[in-house]
Amino acid sequence: QGSQKRSNSTPETPRPKRTLSSRSPYALFSPNSFSPFFLVALGPSPALAVVPPPPVFFFASLIFCPRSVTPSQKYTSRSSRGEVVASFGSVQGPSWSGRGGAGCTPKLFGPPEENLTKSYKFMFQKALDVREVLSWRIEELGDALKSHHHLEEFTSVLLPAQEAVIFFGQIGCDSNGKLNAKSVVLEGDREHSSGGQIPLDLSELKEYSLFPGQIVALEGTNSTGRMMVVSKLYEV
Repeated sequence: QGSQKRSNSTPETPRPKRTLSSRSPYALFSPNSFSPFFLVALGPSPALAVVPPPPVFFFASLIFCPRSVTPSQKYTSRSSRGEVVASFGSVQGPSWSGRGGAGCTPKLFGPPEENLTKSYKFMFQKALDVREVLSWRIEELGDALKSHHHLEEFTSVLLPAQEAVIFFGQIGCDSNGKLNAKSVVLEGDREHSSGGQIPLDLSELKEYSLFPGQIVALEGTNSTGRMMVVSKLYEV
């Protein structure tokens, strides 16, 4: 028989050369979707070896979703509620008794204008009010330093002084880091220095202990008006 000729008819729906997979790209893989064996090349030679595939672990997003927090059944059914499991000391069950007085009546301490007589929102003060309280407290401590150490009148930190004078103010730091011997500044009070600042040279002090916010009186010179050389420290 002669060779059969190939049909030249074209089908209505041509068959694609590559079949499209019906699997969704977002679906989870399963072990059935992998071949049970792998072909591995052995060295530079063209020889191949059939080896079983490595174990594959599959994770779904629902596994990591937090569940609703419910109390443990074991905790709710506990029978040792309120039981003392440990104690310190030898005294057990002490009893307290009064002297048979009629009681006590509390009263306000200090002048009435310094006590709160109605509800007050803590830490909701205005910045100006907070500054006024701090300035009043600094001035009060300045009077205490002056009377305790028998000091003369304080001098402004902004004025040059060739001779040793007394400065008064609050210790501060000129940077955002920790306080050290090179970053100490003195913020003068509002009455004498109008809140001005000046760096401090503590090299002439044998020993000192300072912290930010500390109220101190210092004796020293300010020859240039830009740096104060401290020779003596007065603390509260």
